[in-house]
Amino acid sequence: MPLLTGRPAAPEQASVVFGPALPTIERYATLLAGVGVEHGLLGPREAPRLWERHLLNCAGLADLLEPGQVVADLGSGAGLPGIVLAVMRPDVTVVLIEPLLRRASFLERAVAELGLRTAVVRRARAEELAGRLVVDVVTARAVAPLDRLAGWALPLLPPGGRLLALKGERADSELAGAGAALKAAGAGRSEVVTVGTGRSEARVVVVHRDDRDRR
Repeated sequence: MPLLTGRPAAPEQASVVFGPALPTIERYATLLAGVGVEHGLLGPREAPRLWERHLLNCAGLADLLEPGQVVADLGSGAGLPGIVLAVMRPDVTVVLIEPLLRRASFLERAVAELGLRTAVVRRARAEELAGRLVVDVVTARAVAPLDRLAGWALPLLPPGGRLLALKGERADSELAGAGAALKAAGAGRSEVVTVGTGRSEARVVVVHRDDRDRR
């Protein structure tokens, strides 16, 4: 299937943020702006702001990962942030969790075409993987409100594991309103952190699973 050619040029900051990973990120951007839009994974209006709104927005999460960790990207969709993290951090394993066939097929294509040897696609719902998959970190972006997201993510984490939820301007208010749900799901300490700078700045809710295993 031929790719569309609507990918906007990378902004100057992209070379600083992505460094040597930029050529691969540019290939991913071409997939998003072409096949991603064509298959409805990304709206046509999103293509012109692909870098600022999506790719750069996800990049800051890479700084919160440690070498050798296993990361599950929940509701991965078009691969944001999971594919970005797999490109930027080849020293971690990224499991792209996506229940919908159309999206999972796109993710498999992206993983293959970008040569991402440390990324794997799991077509499943998070709740189906509870008790079957344990990871160090769960990431999520535009999946669900924090109170519901915690119920899906925390069962995949060991004591001390972390949920990293990209929430933007809603981060503080969502965290404030999700206290009871987080506690019920087994959360310990939670906080909002800012990652990245300039166009790549993003607000992330960090939820630590309680060190006491309640499962």
